[in-house]
Amino acid sequence: MTLPCGLLVSSMMQTQPKSSVIVAIPSALTLMTQRTNQLHVVHWNSDKYPSFVEAAHEPDGLAVLGVFLQIGEHNSQLQKITDILDSIKEKGKQTRFTNFDPLSLLPPSWDYWTYPGSLTVPPLLESVTWIVLKQPINISSQQLATFRTLLCTAEGEAAAFLLSNHRPPQPLKGRKVRASFH
Repeated sequence: MTLPCGLLVSSMMQTQPKSSVIVAIPSALTLMTQRTNQLHVVHWNSDKYPSFVEAAHEPDGLAVLGVFLQIGEHNSQLQKITDILDSIKEKGKQTRFTNFDPLSLLPPSWDYWTYPGSLTVPPLLESVTWIVLKQPINISSQQLATFRTLLCTAEGEAAAFLLSNHRPPQPLKGRKVRASFH
């Protein structure tokens, strides 16, 4: 399954990737009336499901860690990603990282909100446990601009920039949003 208009950067695993980094720019997640850019670290339940595609169709299949991005100082850890974006500019391209720790993308505080939800792009499957960290990480304007050069079209297709890979806020429909803090 290729997520439309999404950036997929495979993890550092030697086997099939079990997590990916997806950058959603701009985001429509609204917490306390705040709209912001986000970094999404997507995980699938590889203990139960042999592939992301299968996990995405199960209620306990996916977990997405969302990190707010705040325009500010240059982020040396995000730079490791922006440095390779040109090689995966088109939809469907992938690359492997080595010597990269995804934990380096997280803020010092791990206070979070969590709720059951869905993918933010079609097919909008209801298979995601969202974990959204409260504290943002910095991204420079230049780094954000680099992400905005990404395309949501495959190589050889008419170029279309990845500018709107978000979903408007949805009704809770009885779902509970829990916080790890008071």
